[in-house]
Amino acid sequence: MFDSATARRNMVDGQVRTADVTNPDLIAALLEVPRERFVPAGLEAQAYLDGEIAIAPGRALPRPMVLARLLQAARVSERDHVLDIGCGLGYSAAVLARLAGSVVALEADASLARQTKAALAANGAGDVIVVSGPLVEGWPAAAPYDLILLDGATEIVPDALGRQLKPGGRLVCMFGRSPIAKGTIFRLAEGCLLGRAIFDAAAPLLPGFTALPAFVF
Repeated sequence: MFDSATARRNMVDGQVRTADVTNPDLIAALLEVPRERFVPAGLEAQAYLDGEIAIAPGRALPRPMVLARLLQAARVSERDHVLDIGCGLGYSAAVLARLAGSVVALEADASLARQTKAALAANGAGDVIVVSGPLVEGWPAAAPYDLILLDGATEIVPDALGRQLKPGGRLVCMFGRSPIAKGTIFRLAEGCLLGRAIFDAAAPLLPGFTALPAFVF
């Protein structure tokens, strides 16, 4: 029989803590959120494995370590107003709901957004606002944000999203081309996003965040 509580602790101890994630509030949130309830039906036993999980055509849930390291770098506070871009089935939003003051979860796939809203409501994160629209456009209606999380990879510097940050706000994402991207924290300074690489890891590319092919003479 699948013991989700034990699997969750093993995930935190074996994948998250070993990746130098030490923030106690983040560790507590990861231990509280039932990740198996935010994956497609039939894949519950895969929820705590060290790998990506397909959630829709062309979409996947990043590895637990990737999300944990991005959120630790973001230093989420209880005062933060957060935009979670590409929230999938809501796992990242559920974790953020335990750390931040308010969370807007954006999903391009309307079907995923409906499932996300139901999963969050059923698992103690009903205050998260779930919206649907193109990921690359963010969600200006609820801006400005203290923090924007891209729950996946981007090949482009998301300058348009920077305009939805508060002065001094930050954006965390996996930045670069597959198979290896860099966990990066961008900060808004004088209207520009300035990035600092934190760690190397693979992550699924989010729709709309692909670089245009370079022209070759």
